[in-house]
Amino acid sequence: MCLFALNYIFLHRYNFIRMSLVSDLTTKVLFETEKGYSYQCDLTNSIIINFVDTVSSYKIQDFLIFQRKVNSVDILNMLYDLSDQSDAQLIETTKRNFSRNLTICEIVQLRDLLNGTKFTLNLHSMLCNMVNVELI
Repeated sequence: MCLFALNYIFLHRYNFIRMSLVSDLTTKVLFETEKGYSYQCDLTNSIIINFVDTVSSYKIQDFLIFQRKVNSVDILNMLYDLSDQSDAQLIETTKRNFSRNLTICEIVQLRDLLNGTKFTLNLHSMLCNMVNVELI
C-alpha cells in the first residue's frame, strides 16, 4: 500500500470519514540511503523514489529507463571538464516525474539509490522464482 493511501469507512448517505494514514509497516521499503529511499506501492503498482525531498512515481519499465539514463551520465567527463556547465547536469524523465539540475555528488547519490532499488527488485524476483521452483 502507498504511504499516503487513506482508509475510509462508508457511512450513512454516502458520507466518508477518513480513519487513518496507512502506517509505515504496510509499505514495502526497497532501499534507503542518506539522501533518499524507495518503496513499492501495491495500489498503483509502481516504484516511488524519494530523493532529496523530491518524490516521483514510476511504473517498472519507466523506472528501469530512468535508472539506465542516470547510469549513462559520464561522471569522469564532468570531473575533468573545468567549465561551469559541467558542474551540474539536468536529469529528466520522459514523463516529467523527475526534473532536477543535479551536481556530480547528487548524481552519484541518485545512482546509488536507483541501483540499490534495482538490486532489491532483482533479488526479490530471484527468491520468488526459487520458492516457486521448490514448490513444484
